[in-house]
Amino acid sequence: MYRELKKEELLRKIVIFKDLSLDSLQVIEKRIQTYEFKKGTRIIAEDEVARGVYFIHTGTVKLTKQDENGNEIIVCMKQKGDAFAEACLFTNKAECYPATATILEDGKILFLDKLELEKELANYPELALQMVRYMSDGLRELTSQLRDVALLDVYAKTVKMLERLGRKFNTDGRRWDIEIPLTVQEFATVVGTTRESVSRVFSKLRKDELIDLKSRKIVILDWCKLCTVMHKEY
Repeated sequence: MYRELKKEELLRKIVIFKDLSLDSLQVIEKRIQTYEFKKGTRIIAEDEVARGVYFIHTGTVKLTKQDENGNEIIVCMKQKGDAFAEACLFTNKAECYPATATILEDGKILFLDKLELEKELANYPELALQMVRYMSDGLRELTSQLRDVALLDVYAKTVKMLERLGRKFNTDGRRWDIEIPLTVQEFATVVGTTRESVSRVFSKLRKDELIDLKSRKIVILDWCKLCTVMHKEY
């Protein structure tokens, strides 16, 4: 189900929209729709023709791809304020979505039609610049993640990924009990290694009272302590 969304304060919570002028924001208000999804619902699939760009108002979304054996690989995690499927913009032909998106908790997702958004980007360069900046930041983060996967050992890239995801999900700036909504198996696919390898690292981190595991979540017990360990090691 969906309804038209016309509240400025809601759009300001989206990273791409928060610094837009009122004129640009009003253009978005006229175009945007909002969908409500239940936990575990697939929002888009990588074999579907891309219709538009999505923005997370509430909830957490995982983006996945399948390998040749049908195994699911988590490409990245998105949280409130983030956009996904933006890679379908600025193409000259019909493209499929780059990944499958599944919501991990009940949430509200905003949607902008690809063709309508591209028209507005041409008329409002401020909006186009914000979109390009967001995509550039995403590419930089992905490049850093790929570097870690390729060059670091299992312990190092596991800790680095904990830090990266912890920073993403620590929206309140807390020090203790930062929850990452992933199982050990799912975390292993993000890191690019086996569940057994990650489990061995997690055992050491739990012994050092850096993390805990509960209810399909990874919990960073003390953010400052984790950062101190990273500084010493790397």
